[in-house]
Parts: sequence; C-alpha cells; structure tokens
Amino acid sequence: MQLITDIPLLDITYEISVEAISTMVVFLSCQLFHKEILRQSISHKYLMQGPCLPYTSKLVKTLLYNFIRQEKPPPPGAHIYPQQSDGGGLLYGLASGVATGLWTVFTLGGVGSKAAASPELSSPLANQSLLLLLVLANLTDAPDAPNPYRQAIMSFKNTQDSSPFPSSIPHAFQINFNSLYTALCEQQTSDQATLLLYTLLHQNSNVRTYMLARTDMENLVLPILEILYHVEERNSHHVYMALIILLILTEDDGFNRSIHEVILKNITWYSERVLTEISLGSLLILVVIRTIQYNMTRTRDKYLHTNCLAALANMSAQFRSLHQYAAQRIISLFSLLSKKHNKVLEQATQSLRGSLSSDDVPLPDYAQDLNVIEEVIRMMLEIINSCLTNSLHHNPNLVYALLYKRDLFEQFRTHPSFQDIMQNIDLVITFFSSRLLQAGAELSVERVLEIIKQGVVALPKDRLKKFPELKFKYVEEEQPEEFFIPYVWSLVYNSAVGLYWNPQDVQLFTMDSD
Repeated sequence: MQLITDIPLLDITYEISVEAISTMVVFLSCQLFHKEILRQSISHKYLMQGPCLPYTSKLVKTLLYNFIRQEKPPPPGAHIYPQQSDGGGLLYGLASGVATGLWTVFTLGGVGSKAAASPELSSPLANQSLLLLLVLANLTDAPDAPNPYRQAIMSFKNTQDSSPFPSSIPHAFQINFNSLYTALCEQQTSDQATLLLYTLLHQNSNVRTYMLARTDMENLVLPILEILYHVEERNSHHVYMALIILLILTEDDGFNRSIHEVILKNITWYSERVLTEISLGSLLILVVIRTIQYNMTRTRDKYLHTNCLAALANMSAQFRSLHQYAAQRIISLFSLLSKKHNKVLEQATQSLRGSLSSDDVPLPDYAQDLNVIEEVIRMMLEIINSCLTNSLHHNPNLVYALLYKRDLFEQFRTHPSFQDIMQNIDLVITFFSSRLLQAGAELSVERVLEIIKQGVVALPKDRLKKFPELKFKYVEEEQPEEFFIPYVWSLVYNSAVGLYWNPQDVQLFTMDSD
C-alpha cells in the first residue's frame, strides 16, 4: 500500500506501481476459487483494520488519479539513470531485460505478434488501478465494521468544494471532479469504466450532483447510448450497467429537460436512418426503444424491459420537440406490442378450444404471457398519456404519429385494463381528427402539423384527466454482492489472463445467465 500511495509516478517507478497494484489484486483473488461469496478472509482482515486502515482514503484517491491520468508505460528499455561504463552490472542488465520483456507482454496483450494494444491495456497502470478499486469497493463488510473503501468512494468531494467534511464521515478526501468526469466520458468502451461510473452515480451524491449540473452532458450520455446501440456486441452485464446509469440520470427532472435542449449533428454510429440534426433527448428515446425491440425479438428479458420503460417513463413528462422519427418509433413500438398481444390472445383461444377435445396435453401458460404483454402495453400508454397531459403543446410530431396510426388504439378503448388511461389519448385523437376533417382532404404533412399546432391552443385542457406523475427509481437489490462481486472478478480475470496466466490453470467460478 505504501508503494502504491507514496512513490511518485515516474518512468522508473511505473513498473513497480503496476506490480504493487497487481499484487494487491492477487492477495484478494481467493474469490476466484470459491463459488459462494467470501464474507471474510485474511486479506479482508488486514485491509479493513490495523496498519492498513489509515491508508484507505489515500489508496482510493491514488487509484482514481491513476485511472484519470491514463499514463502509458514507458517505452521498452527506457532508463532514467545513465548506465555505467561497465554496463551497469549483471543485476541492472537482468532487471532491464525483464522490464523490456514485461512491457512487450503488456503492449502486445500477451498474444504473439499482435501489433496494436487493445484499448483497455493502452495504460496497464490505469486498467489495474481501476480493477483494484472495483474489487475494494465490492469487498463485503466486516462483522463489526463497514467496508472503509466503499465509504471512501461514497463520500469524496470535489477539490473546489470548500465545505468541511462532517465528523461522522471517515476516510473522506477531495479529488478534481472535472478531470474525473473527462476520464469517465472517454473510457466508457470498457465494462470496468462503466461499472465505476455506475458506482459513483449510485453511491456518491457529490459526484451525481456535479454530473447532473454539467452543461456538456452529451459527452457522458452519448458513449452510454452507443453501448446500448451496439447491444449485439456487448455482454449483458455491460448493457445492464448502461441502462441503470440512464435510469439514475432520468430520475432528475433537470436532466430530462436539458437533454432536449442539446442539439446533435450527424450521429455517425446510428445507421438505421441518417440523423443530420436531432436533440439528445430524442436520440436517447430512439436508442432505448431499439433496445426494447431487440430484447423482444432476441433475449426476452423482463428486467431489461422494465429498466428501459422506466427510463422512458421518467422522461415522458419532459418530452420536448420530439424528432419526427422518435415520435414514429414510439408509436411503432406500441404497434409491435399490439400485434404481439393479438397473437398471444389468438394462441390462447385456440389452445383453449383444443383442450376441450384433449385432456392429456398440458396447456402452455398463455395467461402469464398475456399478463406480461399487457403490463408493457399499459406502461407504453402511460408514457404517451404523460407526454400528452404535460407537454402536448411541445410535441406536434407525437400528435401527428398518433393520428396517423389511430386505428391501433381502437381495440384498447373498451379493454378493462386500459379504459382509464385511454380516456385522454382518445380525447386527443378525436379532437384533432375532427379538426383535420374540417380542413378538408389531401392535406400535406406541413398543413397537418400547422393544424395540430393551432389546435393545441383550443384543446380544453381541463377535460384531460390527471394521473399520478410517472417516477421510477433504481433500487439496488438487498444483496448486490451476489451480482457485482462475480461480475468484478470476471473483469479482473479477463483482463489478467492475457498478461500472466494460462486460462487452463485457473478454475473460474461460473456466473448464472440471469
């Protein structure tokens, strides 16, 4: 710990810093050989009490700064001290040769003649520091004391914050939030950086407040959206982390308003459609809806649906100037759900008829499938309703999309599960449909939008039924370590395997798919 925290980072000390951090990870790596979560070990004991405890805040701060700086290793064979005329002696020559060989392994990722370093290993020190930080943050509490490293991560403040630390908060320290924010924005391609962002947003209120106050939130949100957009290429844990981060951010009304004020140009990674100009809010809606549709056709994960819909619901009252394509995708998702609902309903009816003639064949549980789909449809209707009741005058494109696909909503008007929420949607559709009829046939898109904008002023708002505001908060499970500890150690293992270990020599515990 003294090596990590007290030795200044220079070319000549870079190697020893990496090795000290890696050794700390090794000390804690007993978890790799146990299926169950280790509640305590000799390493836990030394880290959580005794001579190590005073180094808690200093260690966490050093690891964070190592991550922020992303220092690359010195070039192989670089020397700070000039070699002596006799070659510097046998020991110096051996050490130099080992260092050169070590950096060849680091820069090549430990794979033969691979020419370029993988992004996460461009700075071995930053990568190892981040992994150790995540391991320390996820150590289980001691029987008589909470995890001090988690306490330090939960309580550190910005260097510009001059308010005193409460005496009740141990292990507190200060760090430059601007540098931390920049590093987090730049490193979201790796699981571990996304997990750190989640940890800080979820557990450190100072970091969360600072990030939500930033005027350049697109620098953070765009990399998260890109993770979700390339869902096919990401592991499920990385996707979950990205979604939970969005859910945490959308709990804040200021964030939900500001993202619609940020206008983006030419989003090159979005390939479904050319987006020359779109608000960050509309892009977020597009990507989340795409994730829902991918989940419906591929993974069918209810937890993924829940998080996506919760983020959209949190935003719905603050929808502003929705892009035409975003409004279309909202209604298209509802159309997809409607077709799925009809299909399951038809299958359930046919199955019921078939069961009358055969008592031996077990019936599929269509009732449960129907219940799940109806929950999602209800949620979508609530999202549309929330937008109409709170920001109708800001969203003519959504009204246009509703009118264009108004037949979709007919079957739900009298459905007992949706009657109440359909009142407002039905009122809006009926009101604007009548105004379009009065205007005549064969209207252009521009003329329809003009009629909608004029009609918004005349719509009797008092006839719209008020519903409770849609607000969903992310709540961590009661035993988060059952997910996070295996996840963290899988990241450590995947990172280290190419550097030191033969994968066949290490028996890694398996992680359940759910």
